[in-house]
Amino acid sequence: MGLKMGNFFSSIWTDFYDCFIKYDYYMMYLKGLRNTIIISLLACIIGLLIGIVITCVRIAPKNNVLIRIADTIGRLYVTIIRGTPVVLQLFIGYFVVFVSLKSTSVFAIKDTAGVWVAALVFGINSGAYMSEILRGGIMSVDKGQMEAGRSLGLSWTHTFFRIVLPQALKIAIPTMFNEFITLVKETSVAGYVGIIDLMKIQKYITTQSAKLYMPLIIIAVIYLIVVLFLQFLQKRIEKKLSAGDNK
Repeated sequence: MGLKMGNFFSSIWTDFYDCFIKYDYYMMYLKGLRNTIIISLLACIIGLLIGIVITCVRIAPKNNVLIRIADTIGRLYVTIIRGTPVVLQLFIGYFVVFVSLKSTSVFAIKDTAGVWVAALVFGINSGAYMSEILRGGIMSVDKGQMEAGRSLGLSWTHTFFRIVLPQALKIAIPTMFNEFITLVKETSVAGYVGIIDLMKIQKYITTQSAKLYMPLIIIAVIYLIVVLFLQFLQKRIEKKLSAGDNK
């Protein structure tokens, strides 16, 4: 029994060495992790900006024809993005909508053009969810805040951006962090269009080492570590926000 256990652990170590240490494969995992983090961070920023714009349009007073048109476009955007798979959006963005972006002098750098395209696609996808998260946060803010601002002579825009939106962001931060964590995991489909992310690295190392399970386990552990770190940050931020509320 002891001999079998020894052989089992020896086999695991051998597979780990062949798939992570041998030929400096760990550098490839780091490269895939770097691209995954870059795509996720850029997409989160883009999604937040889009989400704020869409939210402002959707809750703004509809006393202007341009606002009504923009509101209709915003609702259609949210419906389409939330109603279609992200991998389908990635294919359309990579091979159709942003195909010219990959050949421009600014982005056409080896191994980076696809990263920028993926960041845009995932950012556009995240924007629809961010807008709903922010809208929920705004709905949680007491309506009296807006009325108080308007009674002081502030315009709707000034009242929204100076009083309502900061409170809504504070309320929505936990859910926004959950969206970011989901976004990190969703980027695992980026390899379907040839972008070198963690899952793409797995296919290469599996081909080279002829081992399937170990690269998958290594990548699962890497994703788990990243998610646990983000959850740790989320708890710290929520703790600070709660401390601020208690003062």
